[in-house]
Amino acid sequence: MSNASQLPPGPRGNLFGMGLFPLGRDPLKYMTQLAERYGDIVYFRSGRERFFLLNHPDHIKDLLVTSARKFAKGRALERSRLLLGQGLLTSEGDFHLRQRRLMQPVFHRQRIAGYAEAMVAFAARLRERWSDGQVIDIHQQMTGLTLAIAGKTLFDADVEGDTREVVEAISEAFSLFHLTLMPFSELLEKIPFSPIRKLHRSRQRLDRIIYRIIESRRHSGEDRGDLLSMLLRAQDEESSAQGAPARMTNEQLRDECLTLFLAGHETTANALTWAWYLLAQHPEVETRLHAEIDSALAGRLPTFDDLDRLTYTEQIVAETLRLYPPAWIVGRRALEGHEFGPYKIPRRSLVAASPWIADTRTCLSAGAGWG
Repeated sequence: MSNASQLPPGPRGNLFGMGLFPLGRDPLKYMTQLAERYGDIVYFRSGRERFFLLNHPDHIKDLLVTSARKFAKGRALERSRLLLGQGLLTSEGDFHLRQRRLMQPVFHRQRIAGYAEAMVAFAARLRERWSDGQVIDIHQQMTGLTLAIAGKTLFDADVEGDTREVVEAISEAFSLFHLTLMPFSELLEKIPFSPIRKLHRSRQRLDRIIYRIIESRRHSGEDRGDLLSMLLRAQDEESSAQGAPARMTNEQLRDECLTLFLAGHETTANALTWAWYLLAQHPEVETRLHAEIDSALAGRLPTFDDLDRLTYTEQIVAETLRLYPPAWIVGRRALEGHEFGPYKIPRRSLVAASPWIADTRTCLSAGAGWG
């Protein structure tokens, strides 16, 4: 018998009760407990929002692949537009498709090889600053490394001058960004001196710096081999044929630069930190990793062409991302009603899926461990 007119199981509470504060304090722990207690589909409230958490692989595939057209990007990405604007991560529909076409050359193999050279150079420079027996904060080190690489590959600059200002402004804005996801954050934006108003000031500072860099690069017309040079030259022939602007505006350039900075900085630093942690927990894996590196590189620094020979290294990265995904939850907004199993999700509801939670439940049900 269908339960399409009924809500899935989950904690019940009023607007200010269950589902608001536990989600804010430790959302991953809270959602994991919900999945363990209520199963494949869980309903709960957070402020004024209705949340449906999907924990079964079939439902997650339906959300992200089979019925993807019925859903828009979720609340986190909706609110991310306060900082990131309409970049590739946050945009929707035809505009998103146009930006994808414009961004395609950025990921050409030859360009990726150039970015790889910068990554290796900065990693080697960091390695030279380490010594045997030294105690370091590995997350701090990885954050600094990815910031330096992002600054170089985006703007062809070391983290100094304008790029240092960008890094400081972005770091400040990201430290405040979680506030925009709180229930009633839209109301907080209207209160003078609120932390969210501080976020807006950080964005204004960021905009002044990035627009200045864009204008300077437009004026010089120089191709410095960085991502910004590529984006400045990107041209969409399809849009041009239809009478629309063929190139990105300064605002679009700003949004894509910030999106790429985010994608290449914090998430990458988190993934690298977890990789170091897991290697420290499994010395036999570390030994095999060193053996592959010694065999493939014979003491020299790696290049982009070495990737095919570093298969075990790639497996370690993939397993790290499976165990500790930096993007641990994916959210969507229902554009229309949709049924998952026996339950119908109403229009405008928020639907979430966590790769970490789904993987945990799959491993436990199969009797697998984490080792």
